[in-house]
Amino acid sequence: MLNLTYSYRIYPSLDQEAQMLDWLEQCRRVYNYALAERKDWINSRKCPVNACSISSEYIIPADRPYPDYYKQQNALTKAKKEIPKLKAVHSQVLQEALKRLDKSFKFMQERGFGFPRFKKFGQYRSFVFPQFKSNPLTSSPA
Repeated sequence: MLNLTYSYRIYPSLDQEAQMLDWLEQCRRVYNYALAERKDWINSRKCPVNACSISSEYIIPADRPYPDYYKQQNALTKAKKEIPKLKAVHSQVLQEALKRLDKSFKFMQERGFGFPRFKKFGQYRSFVFPQFKSNPLTSSPA
């Protein structure tokens, strides 16, 4: 089976470029928040109860399930209602950021090392539109 992937070079205007940079920043924030959520969950289950430092460890209830891709994706809809900057970014673009994190966790489990790292400002350099009906970069729908 042969899969074809097309990459296109675009030449955005200044407004479109600013919009895309904002989308990249929002994707980076979603990625880092989801990574922190998973990392806190893992760290809360590492140490025994009698040896955990209450002041330095983030305590998460024992009955809370692991924050996998699907739970974080469902939480994304709630976050979009609360955070106005996330509304500007298409939902599938933010879901792709979560998929990227989930994929890095799966690679880590397969190899046994290489914990995913937080992305600094400017390190998140691409986003993916899995599908769209109209041009996502137009300033307003006609």
